[in-house]
Amino acid sequence: MTAKEEIKTIASHSETKFKEKGSLFIGKAFSVETEDDFSSELLKLKKDYYDASHLCFAYKLKDDTFKYSDAGEPGGTAGIRIYNAIEHFSVVDIGVVVIRYFGGTKLGVGPLGKAYYKSAEYVIACSTLITKKAYKKVIIKTGFQFISSVHHYLPLFDAIISDVQYSNDVIFVIELFPSQIKKLKEVLTEACSGNIELKVEDNTFFR
Repeated sequence: MTAKEEIKTIASHSETKFKEKGSLFIGKAFSVETEDDFSSELLKLKKDYYDASHLCFAYKLKDDTFKYSDAGEPGGTAGIRIYNAIEHFSVVDIGVVVIRYFGGTKLGVGPLGKAYYKSAEYVIACSTLITKKAYKKVIIKTGFQFISSVHHYLPLFDAIISDVQYSNDVIFVIELFPSQIKKLKEVLTEACSGNIELKVEDNTFFR
């Protein structure tokens, strides 16, 4: 899988409501980063809407992990429709739950599927979607005589300095786009006459 350089996700919780032939559909969209995050949110919603007929859901994470559930509705009418709405907007780290209160009139498989898709699409469309960029934490170690060189080049690569430590050497802790790491290392190695150590942490984070 190709590493993502940026992701589109949801900024905060959103809620929408609409009725279809007497049934009330409440759409909930929220940010999640792990499966546990989603499970915790779903548990809260089940407590808050304990009297609902169905709580159907889908979620997708930035690593492409996803899950969906019809939660007792006819197979293929709810969970996959909610997931399709998520895919339509190309969003990740998002959970969507559609809560249904049955209104007494059966919708039929086709209209029911459309209602769940509409609810999920509506709540995502009403949400604030944001783009987050991928960063790596990079630790740069060099001598005091090269501080000015490092300070000169880091802004040229849009590097964010999160910490500077002084001991026998100078240690810069920076956040950097993964695509910039190789070139920055080449430039600093030349600027510091090879007197530099650069360590890239494995974890990638988005903000």
